[in-house]
Amino acid sequence: MIVRRLDDLVGTDADVEGGDRDRAAGTWRSRRLLLARDGAGFSLHDTVLYAGTSTTMHYANHVEAVYVIEGSAKLRDLESGEVHALAPGTMYLLDGHERHVLDVEEDLRCVCVFNPPVTGREVHDADGVYPLLTEDG
Repeated sequence: MIVRRLDDLVGTDADVEGGDRDRAAGTWRSRRLLLARDGAGFSLHDTVLYAGTSTTMHYANHVEAVYVIEGSAKLRDLESGEVHALAPGTMYLLDGHERHVLDVEEDLRCVCVFNPPVTGREVHDADGVYPLLTEDG
């Protein structure tokens, strides 16, 4: 059994900031409650994307499910052109590895699940992609 508290992750290697490389500060903060090393077969993150920011992402190597619990944003699918309003109670699944942008209106807090699980060492590349890393290397 694994029991973790969000407050216990603050300031550890499971507390990660990132986003647009052109900004002095990141566009998001993710606290990783479960990572690949935990052996659950998925990773679980509590993520906040900051108001007034836009983040382009493309999870070419992962499927991500996102459940919004606070805030508001627009989710733009860069492949279809569709735009979806995000608010508490909204879930979206990137099961087609869609390139997308989150335009955040009000700090957006989400619970995110990745499969395969992330290790915590991933960094978005210039296209917003996380590399597929394993615990072995």
